[in-house]
Amino acid sequence: MDKLIKLLTLGILASIFSIGWLSCEQVNPNWKEEAHNAEFIHRSMQQLTDVIVHDIFSPPVAARIYVYPSIAAYEALRHDFPEYRTLAGQLNELTPLPEPEANKEYCFPLASIKAFLTVGKALIFSEAMMEEFEQTLMQEFAAIQMPSDVFNRSVAYGQAVAQHILQWADKDMYKQTRTYPKYTITDDPARWRPTPPDYMDGIEPHWNKIRTLVLDSAQQFVPPPPTPFSTDPNSQFWKETMEVYHALNVPDSAERQERIAIAKFWDCNPYVSHHKGHVMFAVKKITPGGHWMGICATACKKAKANMMESVNAYVWTSVALFDAFISCWDEKYRSNLIRPETVINTYYDENWKPLLQTPPFPEYTSGHSVISRAAAVALTHVFGEPFPYVDSVEVAYGMPPRSFNSFIEASDEAAISRLYGGIHYRPACMIGVQQGNKVGQFITTHLVTKESQLSSR
Repeated sequence: MDKLIKLLTLGILASIFSIGWLSCEQVNPNWKEEAHNAEFIHRSMQQLTDVIVHDIFSPPVAARIYVYPSIAAYEALRHDFPEYRTLAGQLNELTPLPEPEANKEYCFPLASIKAFLTVGKALIFSEAMMEEFEQTLMQEFAAIQMPSDVFNRSVAYGQAVAQHILQWADKDMYKQTRTYPKYTITDDPARWRPTPPDYMDGIEPHWNKIRTLVLDSAQQFVPPPPTPFSTDPNSQFWKETMEVYHALNVPDSAERQERIAIAKFWDCNPYVSHHKGHVMFAVKKITPGGHWMGICATACKKAKANMMESVNAYVWTSVALFDAFISCWDEKYRSNLIRPETVINTYYDENWKPLLQTPPFPEYTSGHSVISRAAAVALTHVFGEPFPYVDSVEVAYGMPPRSFNSFIEASDEAAISRLYGGIHYRPACMIGVQQGNKVGQFITTHLVTKESQLSSR
């Protein structure tokens, strides 16, 4: 009797399994169209940004975390769009990627997201945050009801692309620079030294060793040297210092409030510490690169870009940011210029504090100015101009949105914001824009993803 019950139970289970298996294989005739949803990549990018903020990566490192997943997503997805070229042979040392099997069906959007998330997860600390998000997206792709063999094959292909990109990324000198010596403080009064309130070590003093993607080298666009340091009241350097000191001392109160609003909007300091008595707490915020990746998402949605066009835009933006940071950091630790806060506190007003917290690295050139203009040139290359848009990226961090007529206009405001914030002299901002423009223009003339961009619509 017990044996009969067991046989009946096994039979019932087999029937249930059979019915379940058949239901899993019910294929949605529109699965291909549903898989090509740009929201998959936008949500994935936002998740990556959220993890970057949570893990408190420095601006240069954050740019690295953005670019490799973007490239992986592009290389996996482009097989559905033969008009898009591979980046292999165009980006420095990137070799041809694994090809999908001939005469086999794939869901390349699924492969693209898998590649993006796999690479992204390998570059951050909080892997569990990415894994949970990935599980959610994989369930959503499964709910589209594509054939199970297509699902599995696509996931495997995304992993193969991701591993190729990670092996390439592993050779960009990032890991080696983790072991290099820290920044050394000198007695030279013109040289940068740590600033209040935390007096942190100089961030990424060896970032110019990181392999560029499109630029020939970190030294390709070396800007002219900064104004020579001087405490002579009649010197040009002192005039530039006093301009910072008086940047918010304008007679028109409306103009003053606007300068404050601009400075705070473009602050993008990933770690702002606050000291009140014996209590210290920190506020985490988006990085400069993260802000521009957010602008890219805004532009994609405004232009109604499809998934491939969106991934393409993310590639252009992240590549520009990555190379711009390397170019800028090369100059920062060559000129090694002292920050306005240190000069003013030492030689003029010991109680003065800038509106924004001074970031922990040398002054010249302004990172915001360089990377913002490079990203703006890249985005203009993709979307054209004028391209009016509302930038609401900082709303999540307590800032009201701001409107711009073009990416270039936004990058100009990002540059001057550093003067208003009290953390840069004017030359670092203006020459930084020139440096970023050269980086951006070089990239847009030497990298080709698709002959016609969205701006040709």
